[in-house]
Amino acid sequence: MHLQKLELLNFKNYPDLSLDFSPDINCLVGANGSGKTNLLDAVYYLSLTKSAFHTTDAHSIKHEEALMVIRGWFKREENVDTVQCSLQQGQRKLVMRNRKEYERLSEHVGRYPIVLIAPNDTDVIREGSETRRKFFDGILSQIDSPYLQNLLRYNHALKQRNSLLKTFSDQGRVQHDLLEPFTLQLLQYGLPLLERRRLFMQEYMPLFEHHYRNLTDGEEKVFIRYETNLDDTNPEKLMQDNLQRDVALQRTRIGVHRDDYAFEIDGFSLKKYGSQGQQKSFLIALKLAQFDLLREHKGFKPILLLDDIFDKLDDRRMARLMELVSGHAFGQLFVTDARPERSARLFKDLSESEVVYFYVEKGTAVPVDEQTLLRD
Repeated sequence: MHLQKLELLNFKNYPDLSLDFSPDINCLVGANGSGKTNLLDAVYYLSLTKSAFHTTDAHSIKHEEALMVIRGWFKREENVDTVQCSLQQGQRKLVMRNRKEYERLSEHVGRYPIVLIAPNDTDVIREGSETRRKFFDGILSQIDSPYLQNLLRYNHALKQRNSLLKTFSDQGRVQHDLLEPFTLQLLQYGLPLLERRRLFMQEYMPLFEHHYRNLTDGEEKVFIRYETNLDDTNPEKLMQDNLQRDVALQRTRIGVHRDDYAFEIDGFSLKKYGSQGQQKSFLIALKLAQFDLLREHKGFKPILLLDDIFDKLDDRRMARLMELVSGHAFGQLFVTDARPERSARLFKDLSESEVVYFYVEKGTAVPVDEQTLLRD
């Protein structure tokens, strides 16, 4: 599978743009702040119906414009699908596949799998449990549609229950008959989520360990420990026992929405004791394992987006990553780089791959040849 063509209208800093891509390697080069990452985000948006960098859809609309449109053509074998995402200020987002609107956006997730490796990935280590859950939920949502549906239902029930808890706290009394249905829904949807996460880790860990060993020559032992506070021997009693505290805190304290994934290296916390190099290797291994898992489940290679990672890698990690690229471990690849000559030098010997370069500047992106980049 690959993205043949991309069209943008008023997406971020692009007023109007049309690009044709290589099925192999696409390098987006240009100065920092020129819009290279925005192009990656447009590809990401087409795959997952949302931005990788903003939680508010309206931030994707070009300043002082009322409408944005992203349109892409995905080819898999002999079939070509047209995907369009559009948003008008003050209205709901519209996503269409082959000119047919989705009833639910979740139906689109997983059709065109994608993996993004970006500088802000370090948040997965530095930030709290919510960021790690979001990362792993994102993988599961692309390979398991029932999981995504359960997650959406769980989050809706959680929002309703927390709203009631706040009301009860303000009123000074609890109406159990109103609360119970949402408590039961949290168990109904939460327990399958918990079990699926456990099974997922059994499948994911060998892939992750393999990539970490390859990046580091097996110097350390790494582990990801799935943690939950939901006692599945008697979860209903556990939630009932915590009701008074939930009311006092105005939020639900027990459930899979508080699960975490503890990152460890040689038995110690990666966040507290891992070096910068170890954390970089850990993050890249997380994403490469994600790539492998999506490929295994989908039967074809996901699109891989690499955003400004060359500046973040030392020579050894760069060499290992390029070995994977030259060995055709990946399918279609999009790379951003503020140093055009570096990308041209890295990819110039990949004779079996079609490499296309685009120079990005002030809301435009134009094809440029390799020799021009090497001369500059």
